[in-house]
Amino acid sequence: MVDSAKPQASTWCPGCGDFGVLSSVKKAAAEVGIPPHQLVLVGGIGCSGGIHNFLEINGLHALHGRLLPQAIGVKLANPKLTVIAAGGDGDGYAIGMGHFMHAFKKNASILYIVMNNETYGLTKGQASPTSQLGFEGNVEAPFDAILTALSIPVQNYLARTFSGDPKMMTQVLVEALKFNRDGKGFAFIEDLSPCVTYNDTFKDWRARVQDVSKLPGYDPSDRIKMFELCRSTMREGKIPIGVMHRPKADGISLEALELKLMPDHLGPVDSDLSVATNRAAYQKLLQLSA
Repeated sequence: MVDSAKPQASTWCPGCGDFGVLSSVKKAAAEVGIPPHQLVLVGGIGCSGGIHNFLEINGLHALHGRLLPQAIGVKLANPKLTVIAAGGDGDGYAIGMGHFMHAFKKNASILYIVMNNETYGLTKGQASPTSQLGFEGNVEAPFDAILTALSIPVQNYLARTFSGDPKMMTQVLVEALKFNRDGKGFAFIEDLSPCVTYNDTFKDWRARVQDVSKLPGYDPSDRIKMFELCRSTMREGKIPIGVMHRPKADGISLEALELKLMPDHLGPVDSDLSVATNRAAYQKLLQLSA
């Protein structure tokens, strides 16, 4: 349900990486100039999924693993809204994996932030899809969301940030939100957000993160080059962060295709979602479902 109450005091552990995301979302939204009533944040399940409770904006607590289709639904219902979906690595890469993969292909103009702490923090520290080998007995290789995203040939905006570098995170969020508000399609940001209680990786990640924009051969418009640059960085024991894909050409967003909100050179805007115009169709649907 939509939360119309005032922001609540955070329930996160002191030092949680999610505080960095919360702060950067506030700063980025203010810098872009998004009025609070035009911003909707759809939260997932887990510690990070409650982020909308700590912001004075429109908030929606989604079903487990289903925050992306719900966020896309909000965007299609009112394309003028700026829509953010935010959750954790367990919610997004486990039960929500099917929706995660298809979100890139759908290319709706929403921003998806995954706070990755490589553990199920809310349920007391079990291994998640991104956990390293050996963590809590984990025997599976960790899932890498950025490499997966780079393999999907759609004009999305892709980036990875680190909660220990709030300046970079805010800059990336500003760019991603502008990408969304321009109707260019799906933006995905994975933030490395350590869980200080069950998997405190702050010191390790701070020593290993590598801003790929500072490396030779950096070209975020070329997915193949970026994939190889990420792989070579990982082979050196580093964790690539920064903007991973910034399309040269504009893609066509899902809302443009579904609602005919096309750019001028592609066709006119002719969708009317008002109740008065669609009342007869709504009544017919209600009769069919009765």
